[in-house]
Amino acid sequence: MDDIVDNRVALVTGGSRGIGAAVALRLARDGADVVLTYQHAAEAASAVVAEIEAGGRRALAVRADSGDRDAATAAVERVVDRFGRIDVLVNNAGALRVGPIGELGPAEFEEVVAVNVRAPFLASRAAAAHMTAGGRIVNIGSNVAERVTFPGFSLYALSKSALVGLTRGLARELGPRGITVNQVNPGPVDTDMNPADGPLADAINGFTALGRFGTPDEIAATVSHLAGDGGAYVTGAVIAVDGGFNG
Repeated sequence: MDDIVDNRVALVTGGSRGIGAAVALRLARDGADVVLTYQHAAEAASAVVAEIEAGGRRALAVRADSGDRDAATAAVERVVDRFGRIDVLVNNAGALRVGPIGELGPAEFEEVVAVNVRAPFLASRAAAAHMTAGGRIVNIGSNVAERVTFPGFSLYALSKSALVGLTRGLARELGPRGITVNQVNPGPVDTDMNPADGPLADAINGFTALGRFGTPDEIAATVSHLAGDGGAYVTGAVIAVDGGFNG
């Protein structure tokens, strides 16, 4: 397969496991050098780095708390210091707080909005300062930005809906510079946080047209397309990779 992100430098936030790890590995297989951030899972992050390097690409894991106001900008600067540039930013790190609104107070609000909205804004701001024509920003959202099927997701849905606005606004702003900005909204994906054999799996599968959970690799394939040459004329798009959950 031809490399589609050949010799580009990518930053994937929250890249130690799940969708983030799959994205980091896919971008590397498609020709990119990859920096990934992690908060706690140092061993898992090191394993992703080792796999990327075994495949012949360069990689680096950077510890960063996306809830920290300065972490996103610092991560971008670390990429530029190490590799001299940044071509692709994937805003994947996320915070999930689920429950009745009466149980979600200011602290939970601040946490979710800081990680899911502020961090992508600041990372995109920092990356855009270094990107040239052909730069790519891909935000990882959620199907709940379009359809909230179960109760308790009001705060999370709010944050992912805000990310849609950021995506479309930045696409318009950065388009004249040849930089694309898109959002991928996964549906139910089989990860350790939401396993395909979990207690709600049957109910969730019932909402999808395909009747199954997706895999992290299926999300990563769409991200890599948007990050590469194939995504050159796609910007401001919100793409559902959800098995027809919102169809």
